[in-house]
Amino acid sequence: MIAFDVPHAGADVPQPRALQPGGRCLKDSRPWEVAWAVPARVQAAQGELPATPNLRDEFFIVDLRNAAGEVGTLDYADPARVVWSVGRAVELADLSLIGLVQESAATLGARSVQCPNCGAALEIRLQATQSIACHQCRAVVDVSQGVGADLAHYVQDNPRLDGGEPQIPLGTLGTLALGEKAPTLPWQVVGYAERCEIPSDADDEQVFWREYLLYNRTAGFAFLVDAEDGWSWTAPITGAPQGRGAAVVWRGRSYRRLYEYTGQTTYVAGEFYWKLSRGERTRNTDYASGRFRLNREETPGEVTWSAGETLEADAVADTFRVPAAKRAALRRDVGPLAGGGIARAGTIPVLWIFVAIVVMMVLMEQCSNDGCEDLRRTFGEASNEYQQCKRSGAGSTGFRTRGGSFGGFGTGGGHK
Repeated sequence: MIAFDVPHAGADVPQPRALQPGGRCLKDSRPWEVAWAVPARVQAAQGELPATPNLRDEFFIVDLRNAAGEVGTLDYADPARVVWSVGRAVELADLSLIGLVQESAATLGARSVQCPNCGAALEIRLQATQSIACHQCRAVVDVSQGVGADLAHYVQDNPRLDGGEPQIPLGTLGTLALGEKAPTLPWQVVGYAERCEIPSDADDEQVFWREYLLYNRTAGFAFLVDAEDGWSWTAPITGAPQGRGAAVVWRGRSYRRLYEYTGQTTYVAGEFYWKLSRGERTRNTDYASGRFRLNREETPGEVTWSAGETLEADAVADTFRVPAAKRAALRRDVGPLAGGGIARAGTIPVLWIFVAIVVMMVLMEQCSNDGCEDLRRTFGEASNEYQQCKRSGAGSTGFRTRGGSFGGFGTGGGHK
């Protein structure tokens, strides 16, 4: 992102403690949404600076987003002269920078630490990594303070969704164009997370989904989401859609709300560019417009918006070279959503006939077969999906039947 200081009237500068993530405010007569507001401190300074840095006191930094895709920042380091800057996201290639240190296997693999839980050697391959999961004991290690610091960690004691490795292994490379006008780029799977929805009622069934963290050297990070009703990709956006509640608008396209739910991470592997916390929950809202998706994710300290599109399972399998024997487990294609509806009015009678036939076939199948057999073949007999299906006796999947989170998961600190 590139940003520039903007002259402004001090009269419309709100008090920092009055700005809460998810709230709205007016600045320069324009509406903004508060993305995060955090206390900060300058640790060091170097080079030529436009003002003397405040090296003594703690002060607030507030990030605002708007529907034009802009990011506004209020810097309260000097309460008498609050600095206001406005910027937007840019591609690294568009900056035409020269003299950069080129990435290589040697530089990426230069950082290594010992797992504080089991002593295994951990190789940190990405410069942005703040959390890494041990490949041996699966402990999650916080490296946000540097490899020489006293490394905090926690042991993962939740069961896996399945007994094996992720369906797309860590380190796998795939070539994708993430967006209508985006270039085709190589993306590598560097992280993997299993997440669950926290039921609002104790009697409700718990559902699960998977997320793969993708990395490209110039484009940064994106997510590949595997939900029971389909695959999608998503990436953080720097702005904030216009509106809230049941409908929002982003880049001229209207989105309708699909679901609201509380999500929680249950298992991770690989590297992540934010600090992971045990049991941290996020409040998510999914929106859809045809194949396009939006997600609003909120933690106590941050609001993040992400945008993306649905993907066909065969395209995912081809892109990441999934073996033919494992492709059946990936087939969860998303059905089309037009204007928030499933079908046009003229197709409704045909749709109902089709639904009735399908229901009859399912009922007949359940009378003669184990309704959970498909889950056992797909995810394994020890999987959460199969075991929960057997416990419920209903033959439902226990896997996410909504739109996936479409937005990664919470960090509590401005990771997107």
